[in-house]
Amino acid sequence: MSTFSGLSTALSSLIAQRQAIEVSGQNLANINTPGYTRQRLEMQSVSAGQGATMFSQGNGIGNGVQGVTVARLGDIFMDARVRTTSSSAEYLAARTDAYKRLESTIAEPGANGISADLDKLWASWSDVVNSPTSDAVGAVLLENSSAVQRSIATGYSAVVTQWDQTRTKAQSLVSDVNSAASSVALLNDQIQQITVSGGNANELIDQRNVLTTALASLAGATVRLQPNGTADVNIGGNPLVTGSTANKIKLVGSQEMVGAAGNQVRVEWDRVPAGTPAPLEGGELAGVLSVLAPADGGAGGLLAESAESYNALATKLATSVNALHSAGADRAGTTGVDFYSLPTDGSPAALGLRVAITSPDKIAVRNPANGANDTSVADAIGQLGASKDGPDSVWSTFVVSTGVKAKSALQSATVAEAARVTAEGLQLAQTSVDQDEESVNMLSFQRAYQGAARVMTAVDEMLDQLINRTGVVGR
Repeated sequence: MSTFSGLSTALSSLIAQRQAIEVSGQNLANINTPGYTRQRLEMQSVSAGQGATMFSQGNGIGNGVQGVTVARLGDIFMDARVRTTSSSAEYLAARTDAYKRLESTIAEPGANGISADLDKLWASWSDVVNSPTSDAVGAVLLENSSAVQRSIATGYSAVVTQWDQTRTKAQSLVSDVNSAASSVALLNDQIQQITVSGGNANELIDQRNVLTTALASLAGATVRLQPNGTADVNIGGNPLVTGSTANKIKLVGSQEMVGAAGNQVRVEWDRVPAGTPAPLEGGELAGVLSVLAPADGGAGGLLAESAESYNALATKLATSVNALHSAGADRAGTTGVDFYSLPTDGSPAALGLRVAITSPDKIAVRNPANGANDTSVADAIGQLGASKDGPDSVWSTFVVSTGVKAKSALQSATVAEAARVTAEGLQLAQTSVDQDEESVNMLSFQRAYQGAARVMTAVDEMLDQLINRTGVVGR
């Protein structure tokens, strides 16, 4: 091993330590970059040119150091856990948000809720019992009856509006899924090309990891890393991204809630054969689709079931009151007149409910078999509010059921969000940049660089002594 080889050894150290400092600088530069994973230069010593044998002339000392690769200090298992918890958390959050909005529309208990309107309605019937011939009291009854009808229609319309807006959101989420899938496919292609050529694709892998986590949050996507550096993304066990190819999904189904029963809103693959379903196992989109599902006897979609409850209330109110009112007689003795009317064209009962009586003197107060001062019919209608199977019971059952389900959804969403936060915390503990650690590393690399420079200076002085001063004794 010649004296000149010392220069090569020192130079290799200078290069390696400089590269290590550059990597630390990159880490510090991206300390606040979302999704960035810290990196580290992996070094290894360079072995001697020849092995130490009986006849070798070298002393077996190595030839310095070299930077082998820039390692990305990520953890695929922690990444997978974050994706799994994000999928569950977003699914439950979507349902919880729907419940919160629905509860704000119901406004129970409160002065503006339907329960308060029903109380006023039954109280008005009691007032009619006390003043059966008063037009003023009758007018108040008709107004309170119309107020209940309007409240039911308003509540139903609010559910329809929420359904329409939720469907629009679902369409937006589908677009987000397709956009993210296309970006992952493009990054796969770039990463593969860089990896094959021996380059460093760590930053591109970070970008892809952010997108795959977003896909898990959106559609419950799962990821499988391939030996060539690409990542395959599946939803519902079917490929969304394979290598540099992205498959698209589309939202199909009814544009209106009333037609969702026969044409459920769903996601399909945008490819041949047409109509191939794209089942989702989690994510925000799956949560939104569950909210949009048609009614199914209480086990269907949240909004459609709520709309059916408004229809059931309207129908119960009309049939209960009409059954008693039509059997009674008004001031003129007319019988067989319904107090409410329901639609006959197939439109929702909640929207078509109307007060059929327009004049106070047409209100049936008495039983025609009794005397002129009888008010038993009005009294019986006023007692419907306390009936176990009356309109109030139908409404309270819906309100209580919605409240219980909303609370359960909130609790589940809270637990799922806590699990996601924990998973993200563990991931960040492994992958995030620690400023103190990087500062210490930079100081270590700096000192090593200075040491290598000092070695180079020492070798230079040795060579100067050998070349310029040897053989000049006595001059």
